[in-house]
Order: sequence, then C-alpha cells, then structure tokens
Amino acid sequence: MDQLGSLVGAFLLVFLAEFGDKSQLVCMTLSARYRPLPVILGAVVAFAILNVLAVAVGSVASAWLPRSAVLCVVALLFLWFGLQSFNAEEDDEDGSPAVSGKSVFLSALIMLFFAELGDKTQLAVMGLASTEPAVPVWLGATIALVATSLIGVIAGRALMRYVSVVWLHRASGVLFIVFALYAGSEAFLLLL
Repeated sequence: MDQLGSLVGAFLLVFLAEFGDKSQLVCMTLSARYRPLPVILGAVVAFAILNVLAVAVGSVASAWLPRSAVLCVVALLFLWFGLQSFNAEEDDEDGSPAVSGKSVFLSALIMLFFAELGDKTQLAVMGLASTEPAVPVWLGATIALVATSLIGVIAGRALMRYVSVVWLHRASGVLFIVFALYAGSEAFLLLL
C-alpha cells in the first residue's frame, strides 16, 4: 500500500474494531459524569502513546526479521482477529473501573491506557507497522481511536439504538480477514 492507503487502511481497521468496544464505553461513561474535554484529551494522549509503542515494536520487528516471516505472522494474527470478531458480543460497560474524580484527564488517560494495552487493535497496529510505513499507520490508528472516543463522548448511548455493535464487529472481522489475505499473498509472493 502507499502512504495514503496505509493511513486509510489503519483507520478503517481500528475504527471498525473499536467502535462499541470498551474504550468507547469508558469514554461514554466518563463523559456522562464529568466534563467531556478532559475525557477527550485523556483519550487522545493515551491512544497516541499506545500507538507509538505499537508502531515502534512493529517497525523493529520488520527491521530484524525476514519480511516473509513477518507477513506470515501478520496474516495469521489478522485472520485470528477476523474470526474472533464474528463471535463478538455486546460489551458490558459495568466492568469499567471507577474513576478517582481527582483528575478526570489523568483518570481517563490511565484507565484507557491500561484498558487498551495489549488489546487486539494495538496488536493490529503493531502488525500493520511491520509491513506498512509507520507514520501513516500511527496516524490512521490514532485518528480512528480519537474518532471512536469522540463519538462515544458526543453521541453516547443514543447511537447504540440505531447501530448494532455486533454488526460493527462483524464488519471489522471482514476487514481483518481482507488484511490477512493481503499479507498472506505478499508472503507467498516473497517465498516464490
């Protein structure tokens, strides 16, 4: 993919996978209790840091490992995430940790950072960054996470009456499988 294709691909993959996921529900819950601006700022900082970590690990892996091996791992990872997305249920917001109330910004940042650390989308960003240019992948993934957080803050639970989270997870599953097929075909061509 080219730079714009990498950015759009990362955005679509992460946006569909995170829409209705725990990070969006955390933003909904926090913004229902507190002012939205610190929640949004906390989410932006948390996601930017998480995506830098994911892109860095993915880029290092691509530099040290043979491209065909990286592509095979990425293809299997994306295929697994794609298949798992079809089994996704509606997320339960009651499992969200309590907010200290002292600093909404820090609470949102810390809560979202640890909730998303090692999450499927962070691993997906890592995989994409191992095969695509790092900056567009980081930018696309971060914009997607910020967008889902903004939607969570602005639209809240009213949106979920019209959009099925299960169908959004299925759409992300299809996208993960498409990326798996793309990475697998690239690995196959390198092995020829």
